[in-house]
Amino acid sequence: MLLRSALIYGPAILFTRISALLLLVVVTRLINQEEYGLLTLVVTVGEMTDAAVTNWLRVALLRLGGTGTISRGSLALAGKVMLGTTALALVIATAASAFVVPARWDEFALAVCAYLAVSTVARLALTMLQMQQRHAAYSLLECLRGVLQLALPIAAIAVFPNSFLVVSLGSSAGILIAGVVALAVASRRVSAGPARFTARELLTLGMPLVAVALVGFGMNSSERLFLNAFHDATAVAVFAAAYVLARQPIDIVGHAINIGAFPEIMSRFDSDGPAASGQLLSQVMALMTQLCLPVAAVLIALSSEITQLLLPPSYCGRTSLLFPAIIFAMICANLTNVVYGAVIHAHKRPWMLIVAALPGAAATMTLSVALIPGLSELGAALALAGGSLAALAACVVISERLTPIPVPWRDIALSLAIAAATGIAASLATAACRDMPLLLRLTAGTAAGGAMLLLVTWLFRPAAARQLSATIRGRLAVSRRSEEKPAS
Repeated sequence: MLLRSALIYGPAILFTRISALLLLVVVTRLINQEEYGLLTLVVTVGEMTDAAVTNWLRVALLRLGGTGTISRGSLALAGKVMLGTTALALVIATAASAFVVPARWDEFALAVCAYLAVSTVARLALTMLQMQQRHAAYSLLECLRGVLQLALPIAAIAVFPNSFLVVSLGSSAGILIAGVVALAVASRRVSAGPARFTARELLTLGMPLVAVALVGFGMNSSERLFLNAFHDATAVAVFAAAYVLARQPIDIVGHAINIGAFPEIMSRFDSDGPAASGQLLSQVMALMTQLCLPVAAVLIALSSEITQLLLPPSYCGRTSLLFPAIIFAMICANLTNVVYGAVIHAHKRPWMLIVAALPGAAATMTLSVALIPGLSELGAALALAGGSLAALAACVVISERLTPIPVPWRDIALSLAIAAATGIAASLATAACRDMPLLLRLTAGTAAGGAMLLLVTWLFRPAAARQLSATIRGRLAVSRRSEEKPAS
């Protein structure tokens, strides 16, 4: 079930991440480093504010509204709450802009507010589709968003060059169009009826998540603000570029697993009890390490070639050093959010997430102040890694008191061994081709790493290899049948 879920949502998530990657490649060449740094700060402040005052509603709706049919009363109540929280977000973002970028606060505030407003529409629509378990529609509309978020900012730069505001507004327009289409699709299957929950229940579950997000600012985003304060926007640009390249592959896997697994974990907890959900989360952890660790090894082995291929020369040489720390932070964050954080959500005790996030936020901010002045971007990456590890440790301690999760030590050890073999193969192949053109070196390293991964997986995990092969063949067969139906 977990692998099937990852394969269903994987293409859409992969497509949107590739879109973001292509946008990075294009934008870093069309606007200067300072403008790109300001663009990443827009996303940082926008995500920080959005997580605090609107993102919580997605979790609350999935936990209280359930899956299947959505009543019009539930949707109306959620919409009213979201309108209020979005208005609050716009006020907060405008005030924050004056502190983050005082010289250009008006442009910055406009970009952040537009990002927040359109994200609200898209978030509500996608949450409705997720509650309706309309996986194919969700995936298609995410693909649409990816296309629009790539095409519209590039078109905007062609008209108004070298401006972070233009790129940001183009991206927001893409989110808005996809969100409106998704809302129209999801609204067709809303049934009449009262809300399944009260406003008090919604706020009781959601307000602790707001506090968690506020605490999480220190852990997930403060390093960029410290970089901007201690250095400048160009340093933020270098760190953000490395963050995108190192984060995307790991995040694709974690997000694909989480989208399908989270509703199933909540349902398993309610129907079969904590022990059953703990067993499922153990499988989630095993699957995550099996997929993430080999990918991480290849990314680290090929980090220099990846940055040389995808980024302008002014970014290269500095970004590849950041890969190991950022990748480590992403793996810790996925384990925290997808595995151990799900236990706390299942028990409906989101306030405990505040306690879990505090050590991570404190560690990130402390390390940022200590390391960023001297190490610049590398200090930011190390601060992010330290904070993510502290948050994971705290969340493990708290969640184990609620529902113990059997740790799949054998699977983790085997995944580490497979990852090591994969990374070594990629590194040796790249070194053997060091006199060849860059693209050939990267191709050789990727092919060697992929071949080693398949070989070692087949040797040590034959059942998993057969299951993956059968699942892929089944998906391809369904696709072929759907293509043949109109012809018949």
